[in-house]
Amino acid sequence: MKLKSLALAASIVAAVAGSVAAPAAFAQAKEQFFPVLVYRTGAYAPNGVPFANGYVDYLKLVNAKGGINGVKISYEECETGYATDRGVECYERMKSKGATVFQPLSTGITFALTEKAPGDKIPLITSGYGRADSVDGTAFKWNFPLLGTYWTGASVLVQHVKKANGGSLKGKKIALVYHDSPYGKEPIPLLEELAKQEGFTLQLLPVAAPGIEQKATWLQVRQSRPDHVFLWGWGVMNSAALKEAVATGYPREKMYGVWWSGAEPDVKDVGAGAKGYQALTMQDAADGNSKIIKDMLSMVHDKGQGTGDKDEVGQVLYMRGLVASMLAVEGVKRAQERFGKGKVMTGEQVRWGFENLALDQKKLDAGGFAGVMRPVSTSCADHMGASWSRIRTWDGAKWSVTSDWYQADDSVIKPLVKASAEKYMGDKKMTRRAPDDCQS
Repeated sequence: MKLKSLALAASIVAAVAGSVAAPAAFAQAKEQFFPVLVYRTGAYAPNGVPFANGYVDYLKLVNAKGGINGVKISYEECETGYATDRGVECYERMKSKGATVFQPLSTGITFALTEKAPGDKIPLITSGYGRADSVDGTAFKWNFPLLGTYWTGASVLVQHVKKANGGSLKGKKIALVYHDSPYGKEPIPLLEELAKQEGFTLQLLPVAAPGIEQKATWLQVRQSRPDHVFLWGWGVMNSAALKEAVATGYPREKMYGVWWSGAEPDVKDVGAGAKGYQALTMQDAADGNSKIIKDMLSMVHDKGQGTGDKDEVGQVLYMRGLVASMLAVEGVKRAQERFGKGKVMTGEQVRWGFENLALDQKKLDAGGFAGVMRPVSTSCADHMGASWSRIRTWDGAKWSVTSDWYQADDSVIKPLVKASAEKYMGDKKMTRRAPDDCQS
């Protein structure tokens, strides 16, 4: 596997992509090492590639600006193919190289690594996926579902369709067409609770991976005639679902996807046929006027150092990867404020940084994220930091943000988080963190 090092002076950024890193010992001593779990091959590659490109490009951009308070970044990609066993193998291979943080980009891999991270003292960022109960930092010390979970996403979708139905969902039917995996099953407890509270019927329609064959599923949709369909898909499953909706005549404007079901690869093959389809967006929206995009183009892509095509800069999954990378870097930067600016941080020190993030709007704007994100502030009890999201709509040719910000309803989510975290701790014979541990 090729180790790509970014630890070169900003003045010679053009040489970055082709360079070969020093041995791991040097990387640990001189560079901040970021393992990058990717899936550039397999059934989910069309979605995994732009995310990975955005992630890596941001690391390059940070180095082009001088590093993290002068500390240069190195990284290594490891191909998981979205498979849990391969993700665990990547983790085991790279954890001893001075790993800063792992971002599994898979709920299945997240579940597996949640058992390993505490012993290895390496934090996990699972922004917009993973375990919804890991918001509770007093139970999950090493997990950070920054910006949102599938429970916050489901909450916002229900709020949105409730608003579209005049403020009431009583007597309505919502069908959840979901990837039959830990990812797709994760929102079900929250949706079941909301169905009781709001008076709607929830129809569960699992789709076997990778999701190409959905005719039987959409036959059920046609027969049951739900008022809305929530799509919890990934990769080819999303475009297959939209094509089946077209074939069965289900209105696309009544379909709503989670944030992993609302990107360019999901709709490009359907084109005008997907017009009206809506999907969640996390804090990752951007347009060509965003400073972060202008910086990326001028300091990375215009110098021939872009990881992928220049045209994808600013697209949905590219921005999702870029924001995920930014969060990782900001955790290191925050840790340096306590443990020493200009120093390489350990995984344990970076964990403290993630637990004490204080990204106010001023800091976000200074980093080029004005209009892209809202403030993020974490604590020992709250490892998510923010639960805002908006709705995107496909107009047949492009995605546009078409709603104001929604915030997830904590009054429903917090009791579920507490109950699930308590069960997890009971099963693992764990106790909650003591107050003094929250300061360490």
